[in-house]
Amino acid sequence: MAQALGYVTKTETGGYEGTLATMSLKKRIRILPNGTKESDAQPDFRVYTEDRVEIGGGWNRVGKNSGNPYVSLTFSAPEFGPSKIYANLGRAAGQDDPDVMAILWNPRG
Repeated sequence: MAQALGYVTKTETGGYEGTLATMSLKKRIRILPNGTKESDAQPDFRVYTEDRVEIGGGWNRVGKNSGNPYVSLTFSAPEFGPSKIYANLGRAAGQDDPDVMAILWNPRG
């Protein structure tokens, strides 16, 4: 079962704003479109804390079975040690607003 690490709301600019919360970190974040992307290796989104510290990236993906688009996120910060946190943006359970997304932890990366 996926665990929500936070919730974000889609913005008019195509990004997301909300909160990322783990046992060692609770920060307001912004997931912003990467306007300078030049190759597939670069993320489609960059993730920043409210303090403007970059802590991750996001890539547009399409589900193999469902064919539905989603955003795959990777977070990296000193608070996490040498490990990265992998997550996906998905519909928040019980939420009627399609612009509210959960940050769903993906322990397998």
